[in-house]
Amino acid sequence: MWAIGYVAAPVLFASLGDKQLAGSLAGSLFELMAWIGIAAAVYLLIYRIARDGGAALKTLFFWVVAVMLVLTLAGHFGIQPIMQSLKDQAMPQAVMQSVFADRLRAGTGCRAFST
Repeated sequence: MWAIGYVAAPVLFASLGDKQLAGSLAGSLFELMAWIGIAAAVYLLIYRIARDGGAALKTLFFWVVAVMLVLTLAGHFGIQPIMQSLKDQAMPQAVMQSVFADRLRAGTGCRAFST
């Protein structure tokens, strides 16, 4: 996540002229990392339970991985949909492709859409 957030996303925004495309690609990378994190955490938890049985529940490792899984699930299925709905309400795609796109890009016309 750090590599994407601190390396890949800034490079995308600096290299691509289209900020929407850069944001979409960065979002896709974050989504991919969330799924990889979910799969890895589930594997680690199942592996530990299969290897150690009930004793796995008494280890710090198990609970750290479980908390990380819960946080990843909350971010991916809880926070991300809320952020997407706010983005959709604030800047619908149709508006950016309309005759008002120049006003929105320049920050005139409507303060809510200023950059």
